[in-house]
Amino acid sequence: MEFLRLAKRRSLVSELVYVLLNIGLAAALLVVVWVVESPVPAFALVLLSKWRVLAVRPRYWLAHVQANLVDIIVSLGLVVLLYTAGHGGVGDGIVIQIILTLLYIVWLLVLKPRTKRTYVVAQAAVALVIGTVALFSLAYGWPSSLVVLAMFILGYATARHVLSAYSDSNLMMMSLIWGFVVAQIGWLSFHWLIAYDIPLVDTIKLPQVTIVVVALSFLAERIYSSYAKHGAVRSGDITLPALLSLGVVIVILALFNGVRTGSI
Repeated sequence: MEFLRLAKRRSLVSELVYVLLNIGLAAALLVVVWVVESPVPAFALVLLSKWRVLAVRPRYWLAHVQANLVDIIVSLGLVVLLYTAGHGGVGDGIVIQIILTLLYIVWLLVLKPRTKRTYVVAQAAVALVIGTVALFSLAYGWPSSLVVLAMFILGYATARHVLSAYSDSNLMMMSLIWGFVVAQIGWLSFHWLIAYDIPLVDTIKLPQVTIVVVALSFLAERIYSSYAKHGAVRSGDITLPALLSLGVVIVILALFNGVRTGSI
């Protein structure tokens, strides 16, 4: 009985340490961006916090990196958004940075640890949104090849993350295919870059490519979910997702390309 109490006490202590360490990481990223006014040291801190990924034999490094890509994308993307938010009005920028930090804590403590398929899909969606917004906040001065490569990594990582929840035997091939699809969209978006103002946020814009990629990824996930469940794609499972996703893409491309938008 005493052993059970001791084990429970240790479990509570480790849970508390886990929570404090994650809150400390989020706060440290915010402070570093504030003090240094550069994203580079914060990038280094994020990578340092992932030391456990490489705390195995070298032959397992690639597998561990791939398994943690979504979390790495969200963390690095957050640093970019923190840095970008700080380049607006001082007061508004600080408020946005604090809100982003609180949302990152929610990611670390609430969403990231979940393993249920619904949460896994949500994790991939968050990585897509943050990753594309952060990328195109910086990409206007980059060579197109780097943008295409970054979009490929985003597509590959998020597809692999979702497919792993289905235990797909063709996980690698399917992830590579979706990575190439997202890379093509990234190439087109780089040459036709449109971004929209976000209400109450002056320093961060929402790229059109984010909406397009998330909508198409949602449709692809629904199609695959129907196939995984029934052995075939049933029209009843994908009709509404297809109408919603393609409708959003068509409306965005057809109606909102001529309106006043933000600039990146």
